[in-house]
Amino acid sequence: MPNPLTPFLANKPYVGRFAPSPSGALHFGSLIAALGSYLRARSQKGKWLIRIEDIDPPREIKGAADEILRTLEAYGFEWDNSALYQSQRTEAYQAQIDHLLTHNDAYFCQCSRKHIQAMGGVYDGRCHRLSKPHLSGAVRIVNRAQVAQFNDNLMGEICVDSHFAAEDFIIKRSDGLYAYQLAVVLDDAYQGITEVVRGCDLIEASCRQLSLYQTFGLTAPEWLHLPLACLSPGFKLSKQNHAQAIDKQYPQKSLNAALAFLGQAPVEAQGSLAHMLDQAVAQFQLSTIPKQPEILIES
Repeated sequence: MPNPLTPFLANKPYVGRFAPSPSGALHFGSLIAALGSYLRARSQKGKWLIRIEDIDPPREIKGAADEILRTLEAYGFEWDNSALYQSQRTEAYQAQIDHLLTHNDAYFCQCSRKHIQAMGGVYDGRCHRLSKPHLSGAVRIVNRAQVAQFNDNLMGEICVDSHFAAEDFIIKRSDGLYAYQLAVVLDDAYQGITEVVRGCDLIEASCRQLSLYQTFGLTAPEWLHLPLACLSPGFKLSKQNHAQAIDKQYPQKSLNAALAFLGQAPVEAQGSLAHMLDQAVAQFQLSTIPKQPEILIES
């Protein structure tokens, strides 16, 4: 059953994106997300954009953003427009937060993680009910939308816990950094993204992002969440888990491995990378991607 917050976008030109964070080199899981989003966009004769999500400096590695772009080029990926860096968008994020605070759609919160754990792990909105509101701290959205379900173009109808859906979540951290949920919504809207293709680790976050789309009066994209590559159940390949960087010298083998992971037919590895990707686009089938949140792979 389609979610009314997820509009039908078939008559709009398709715009997809790949949005890595510069916290390390691209690994096989990153390649799956990049390839899946690329194939989906190009098979729809659409645009494919790159966004570098560099709004968390403590987690960033110097030079990682350039290395990510060089790796994508080494694998034959060509993107439309220049790469967008979230670090260049902070004025837009702050303007939205200021607007929300002015209209009582957001508020400051000084509750620690320890306090929230004592609430059962879900924030109860107590700082919004203070007779004298805080004037500093983390900023939380007044989550009136409370979106708890949506339709995913691969995984079908997704429902999340109602307490999770109702939580007034953070949109700016107490250390002054902008939260992912806020930045990704404003940037996807700014770039005109019509479908978000990414890993299933972010599938629940889509409900929070849909709540923000409704609060901001923005048109939401469609959603397509890909299976995660996992070394063991619940243990996904990630930069935080020190996943091995993909090989830039011999990309053909990794490309075909990623195609196989996504349930796609292999392509000839003898030709150019551009030819391989063109062939992969021509034979891409959404229906053959496994409809499961994670797939175990060998290390």
